[in-house]
Amino acid sequence: MNSTIEHEKCYGAHNYEPLPVVLTRGEGVYVWDDQGNRYIDMMSAYSAVSHGHCHPELVQTLNDQAKKLGIVSRAYYTDKLGDFLEKVCKAAKQDKALPMNSGAEAVETALKAARKWAYTVKKVPDNRAEIIACEGNFHGRTITIVGMSSEPQYRNGFGPFPDGFKLIPYGDAEALRRAITPHTAAFLVEPIQGEGGIIVPPAGYLKKCAEICRENNVLLICDEIQTGMGRTGKFLACEHESVQPDALVLGKALGGGLLPVSVFLSREEVMNVFTPGDHGSTFGGNPLAAAVGAKALDILFKENLIKRSEELGIYFRAELEKIKSPLIAEIRGKGLLIGVEINPHYSSAREICLRLLKHGVLSKETHHTVIRFAPPLIITKEQIDDAIKKIIQALEGM
Repeated sequence: MNSTIEHEKCYGAHNYEPLPVVLTRGEGVYVWDDQGNRYIDMMSAYSAVSHGHCHPELVQTLNDQAKKLGIVSRAYYTDKLGDFLEKVCKAAKQDKALPMNSGAEAVETALKAARKWAYTVKKVPDNRAEIIACEGNFHGRTITIVGMSSEPQYRNGFGPFPDGFKLIPYGDAEALRRAITPHTAAFLVEPIQGEGGIIVPPAGYLKKCAEICRENNVLLICDEIQTGMGRTGKFLACEHESVQPDALVLGKALGGGLLPVSVFLSREEVMNVFTPGDHGSTFGGNPLAAAVGAKALDILFKENLIKRSEELGIYFRAELEKIKSPLIAEIRGKGLLIGVEINPHYSSAREICLRLLKHGVLSKETHHTVIRFAPPLIITKEQIDDAIKKIIQALEGM
């Protein structure tokens, strides 16, 4: 057993089960292990590394800002935050943004905003606001968020959970209509369920949900932490159905693969429910994060990464569909967010991931049966071709 792996296991909580590889360096779509072996990164840190590993401009921005000013808290104004907030608001077509760090923090912010909006604007009776979410969702790991999860492992041993949440089937707009009451504040939904297995809802689902929310004065909040920032071939996945949500959360790729950066965005009516002292974060919106976040947005558009994701996603999926293997039950996704469902009668997704590792491709299973392919958006057609060859080699002989 690798001594580095044993060292981590000795001192770290066992809340992850990593693949047995020790990564030490990254550049572009590639990472290297401690033995010098090179791998194509098909995970992108759950979409956090959409710009590629160690993008030179992002690293330069990080270094330059770190030499000037890193963290001072939101007790003061800084010269970087306003520019970052303007760029992310304009890209997402929202009025205001509230910066946080992790995706879960941004979701928590969305939940607080929705509840206070319900009490102050919609006039829901105190402590009666409801938020509807979907079965199979993954919005984070806090007590509140796992309390609205349908995954037993995420909940077992962590209760009791806060009240005020309803779960409905994903992809069923009429289930949303039936679940809404006069006390419903918001509907929180992923345009594509990532951790749930790259589940793409039926065409028109999100648009219908938006109509139902609008008819009932319910906020539509889209969780675009994994699907946003060009991952599905649009800046936001909800743009595939021309849906403008009332609010949304962004994260992961917003930090350029270097820092945790997230935001909750909404229209002015919703954001104005916050007053000084209602909410905050020591690190949220710090100058270092703001500088990197602004540059990450600049690069996304300057390098046409969104269009690349759309075009190369179509190509990658078409090449995967050419693979004739009884192990593959289904291929689904949008842009460079692709899930390959493995037939459990032949193998587990983890076993396939271990075989991919031996052939120089890094991926990770979700829900035991699905392999994610979500490479950095800078990947080339030639690199996809190379990955396809390695995927075929990994599947052969099983």
